[in-house]
Parts: sequence; structure tokens; C-alpha cells
Amino acid sequence: MRTIALEEHFATAEFLKVTAYAETTSASPAHGRAACAQLLEVGNARIADMDAAGIDMQVLSLVNGGMDRLDAATAAALARDANDELAAIVRSRPGRYAGFAALDLQQPEKAAAELERAVRQLGFKGAMIHGTVNGVFLDDPKFTPVFAAAQSLGVPVYLHPTTAPAPVQQAYFSGLPGRIDFILSRAAWGWHAELGMHCLRLIVSGLFDRFPKLQIIIGHMGENLPFSIARADTVLARGAKHLQRRPAEYFHENFYITTSGYFTLPPFLCALQVVGADRIMFSVDHPFSSNAEARAFLNALPISPQDMEKVTHRNAERLLRL
Repeated sequence: MRTIALEEHFATAEFLKVTAYAETTSASPAHGRAACAQLLEVGNARIADMDAAGIDMQVLSLVNGGMDRLDAATAAALARDANDELAAIVRSRPGRYAGFAALDLQQPEKAAAELERAVRQLGFKGAMIHGTVNGVFLDDPKFTPVFAAAQSLGVPVYLHPTTAPAPVQQAYFSGLPGRIDFILSRAAWGWHAELGMHCLRLIVSGLFDRFPKLQIIIGHMGENLPFSIARADTVLARGAKHLQRRPAEYFHENFYITTSGYFTLPPFLCALQVVGADRIMFSVDHPFSSNAEARAFLNALPISPQDMEKVTHRNAERLLRL
């Protein structure tokens, strides 16, 4: 059965250098260096690892390195160069790789133009955006050009977590032993709680009334939202009189979720009951999660062959026009 993985990261050497990725985004320098080596590997070793796990295609995206910490001109050039390099990688392995565009959102109109270039000229399937931009959430009207471009082009935006704004980091994730505060603020908890809330902000801001065909992909089994959306809907609906639909309807009609990094059954069953097999897609979160572990999880899912086809490839093929 064809298997497509959607949240699979890579990096360019220039990106890692300019962002000081190994030193600024990892729990330790050694961990950062190991991650960098895997992010740079897009050749035979990555393909062999995919083959061993029965993964036919990875949709590659530039890893989250905090481009908004750079000046806008540098970040925009870095994103454009990364997109050009990714396009060459995709061309080198036809049928094995596809791409999501990297965008510098400090200049939203230029980011929208880069998204259009990436889709129309480079053949990319959408964009990967990393959470807030200098602490500003994407419901801010200044980001409208990016969402308008995505809807016009008919491509999704994959919204990936990033580090919470500095005041939140200080209040919630400080004063703990060693590097536990850093780890807790990211993949252990903070990333997912922050992005789930970010999605609710997009919903209640009215973004999907303005762009009703816009599709957002979120990873990590829905960033806690499948478990909590019924409660959020009940409470938010009391005050969201400006919306055309109930909050939960937007979640069901404008969001897809992936399995990235979550390889235990209870979260999947919750997501399956809440959003259904038509809106769940397989992902690994390579290289930060194991292809082999993700495949073992996928093989053990107690779902019908029809739903397995949807999760492994049909939903991705339809949404990304693969």
C-alpha cells in the first residue's frame, strides 16, 4: 500500500549556519549536531531508511529554525534559496519527494509572492509555517496576503509549532532543573498546547469566513484539539456571535491532522472518532521521530482497509494533488 509522509524535515547548510540551528534549537549541542546531519541527508541514506519502513514519499519542509529572529531581508533570501534547493532535491528523486515552501512571514506580501512562485514555478504542494512571527499570531490581519494566496492557489498551509512568545516562556517554562524547561516548552508539551490555542485563535478571528476554502494541516495528532474541541466549541459559541458557523464546524471542515510524532493508539482513536478517517494523514516527523516506529504504529492500527488507504495515501493525494 502506498504510504506518504507529510511532516518530514530537511535543511540546507546555509540555513543551519545562519540560524545557528545546532546551538539554539536543541536540548544539547551534541543532539543539535546529530539532528543537523540527518536534516542535511536527502540522498541514498534517507531513501534507504524510507524503504526499510515502507514509506514511498516524503513531503519535505524546511526545519523550524526561528527565521523571524533574523532581519527580514536575510530571512527572505534564506527562504527563497532553501526553496530553490528543495526544488532541486525533489527533481533528483521523482516520485519519492515533494515539497512545502518555506516562507519568511515578516513581509507577508513578499511571502505570498514567494508562495505563488514556489507553487507555480517549483511545483510545491503548499507551505510549512512555524507558528507565531516575532510573537504575533497569524490571525493578525497583516498576514492576510499569505492566506489569500494559499486559497487562490488551492494549496494547504501546514502550521507547525514554534517556541511560545518570551513572556509565556518565562512564566510557564522557567526555573526547572537543567534543560528540562527547554524540553517541556517544546515537543514534551508547550509546542502542542500553544499551537492548539493558535488554531482556535484562527477560528474565532473569522479567518475561515473570509477564506472558506482554506485548508490548514496540523501535526502531532491534532495538537490536543480532538480531545478538547467539543468543550471549546460549547464555551466559545456563547461569545462567537460574529462567526457564520460554530467553532467546531471550522475545525471539521478547514483542518486536516497528521500522526507526526504520536505513535500510540489512544490519541489516534480519539482523533478518528472526532475528525474521521477522511481528515487524518500519516506523518513521521523525520528525523525527530523514527520511520520504523511510525510504520510499526501504522501497521497495528485497528481500522478498515478503506480507512487505512485514506490515512496512508488517499487523503494526501487528494489534498496535495499528488
